[in-house]
Amino acid sequence: MKIAVLKERAAGETRVAATPETVKKFIGLGAEVAIERGAGEQAAIPDEAFADAGASFGDAGATVKDADIVLGVQAPDASLLAGAKPGAWVAALFNPFENAALVEDYAKAGFEALSMEFMPRITRAQSMDVLSSQSNLAGYKAVLAAADTYGRAFPMMMTAAGTVQAAKLFVMGVGVAGLQAIATGRRLGAQVSATDVRSATREQIESLGAKAIFVEEVEGIEGEGSGGYATEMSDEYKAAQAKLVSEHIAKQDIVITTALIPGRAAPRLISDEQIATMKPGSVIFDLAAPQGGNVEGTVADEMVVKHGVAIIGYSNTPAQLPADASALFARNHFNFLNAFWDAEAGRPELDEEIGDAVRLTKGGEVVNERLKG
Repeated sequence: MKIAVLKERAAGETRVAATPETVKKFIGLGAEVAIERGAGEQAAIPDEAFADAGASFGDAGATVKDADIVLGVQAPDASLLAGAKPGAWVAALFNPFENAALVEDYAKAGFEALSMEFMPRITRAQSMDVLSSQSNLAGYKAVLAAADTYGRAFPMMMTAAGTVQAAKLFVMGVGVAGLQAIATGRRLGAQVSATDVRSATREQIESLGAKAIFVEEVEGIEGEGSGGYATEMSDEYKAAQAKLVSEHIAKQDIVITTALIPGRAAPRLISDEQIATMKPGSVIFDLAAPQGGNVEGTVADEMVVKHGVAIIGYSNTPAQLPADASALFARNHFNFLNAFWDAEAGRPELDEEIGDAVRLTKGGEVVNERLKG
């Protein structure tokens, strides 16, 4: 059983799909691990560290030659996989709703594409969930980036020259990233408030010491979709939420937006008119920037200043923390394969629940139900 890890080629991608820790663990299972030279450089992992863990090295062609499994962060072009065994597994982020051509290429090449972002949100798959592990770091980085851009202090400071008031931080969307943003803002000393369309998150917000901001006058809307994701709201709810947000956002110094619905463009949460009500010098960090943004005017990887308010957001926020992001991503990969490892066969054998959820292609066809129709 050969597991191959290629150097990431996507623009701005600094992560790597394996670490010396996971290489040792895969070898412990009886696998051979091949790493493309330089794969870990941007994540502060030199080739020597992989070599010490027992990995072999080569160029891309030698790395994937006769590979049974290829691990990636961003899915590599199918052309890079020439030489891998027929039917080889490729586990990575495929962004399949937007990269249909890439998925078709994998089907035509006869590879089994395993989309890690399709990992089901179930208890036994939590340790395999790359979206959660990377979103956690993204929420943390969003607050740090906003704090760096914000021209004032976060905590209240009592000084002989007077008092510096604490910054007011508002988090919109309380998934994994939002919860970490709340916790990080609190640790930095900000006054934190948060909102979400899912009423069940109120307790989570308050448990972290933040103030929950919710629409109260619209009854019967829970906002909880399948897999723990938010769903589209009614027009009545959207109108009530927009009014509430407009009143609240005008008083805030920092706003972090995190709302995403899988397979769709990011929902618009903040309009130009709402930005105009904010104080000059305020900062908005849009974590949904790579999918169109929650904020009107967001441009990924650029600072846009509108009405005196700085709007920022990265196209790949976890890649701003490459060492830790790689460590967590690599553990997700190991936990995924290890959970199904058949010691007698010397390879993993996926079950139906998780296998059918993440498998995009098999036997020359696109087989995932979410991509059909």
